[in-house]
Amino acid sequence: MIEVKDLKKNFGDKAVLKGVNVVMEAGKCNLIIGASGSGKTVFMKCLVGLFQPDEGEILYNGVNYTNMDDEQRKGIRKEIGMLFQGSALFDSQTVEQNILFPLNMFTNDTMPQKMKRVNEVLDRVQLKDVNKKFPAELSGGMKKRVGIARAIVLNPKYLFCDEPNSGLDPQTSLVIDKLIKEITVEYNITTIVNTHDMNSVMEIGDHIIYMHQGLKEWEGNNKEIIFSKNELLNEFIFASEFLKDAKDMRMLEQTGKIDNDRNMDELIK
Repeated sequence: MIEVKDLKKNFGDKAVLKGVNVVMEAGKCNLIIGASGSGKTVFMKCLVGLFQPDEGEILYNGVNYTNMDDEQRKGIRKEIGMLFQGSALFDSQTVEQNILFPLNMFTNDTMPQKMKRVNEVLDRVQLKDVNKKFPAELSGGMKKRVGIARAIVLNPKYLFCDEPNSGLDPQTSLVIDKLIKEITVEYNITTIVNTHDMNSVMEIGDHIIYMHQGLKEWEGNNKEIIFSKNELLNEFIFASEFLKDAKDMRMLEQTGKIDNDRNMDELIK
């Protein structure tokens, strides 16, 4: 679990985070959404220690991360896995070498032990016979799965994903969403996903935080978001007239005021 208390961050005279409070639970996909400039990227960077907040607390399972020095933070960092937006694989290294990198940095395991773990995580993300391939030889979806394998190779308690579906087609995005969700539940990880992808929101949004101008504007799950009455949230997720009509149809269907057979005919008129 990660608990955030009254988190604030300024850059010069510009207040980017204005007092964010949220609890992110283990075994759930916690999604951060919001328009560009809403503060969600700065928020995530504060959570992983890339930015030092000006005020507030970040508690990892009750331990205050914000007050630790660099040496103390190493223990928490060993428990954090990162999936970067562009996968961030080392182009000059093979898949195997990419995944070995965290093991070499943070463990004293023997090479046979490390290779056993590498093969375990590759099997978990459904990649076989790619150990000796280079990133340039992989598809976008395969690169993401290698990135996930590297992120979980140290058995993290916390998994941070920055735009995991960036650059992927819709079908591959669903595969990555499903994999992130499965791993989160299977290993009881506290997963935090920074995303613009509304398909991800609806597919894996166990807990969703909508940020607006440095504040948590709305909080809920993927079953609640479509029925939200928050105007700022609705303007963000139902930006087009098509989506607004889809929401209206969905609400009418739920209240029994329209039948399923009429939905599509009405929507495409």
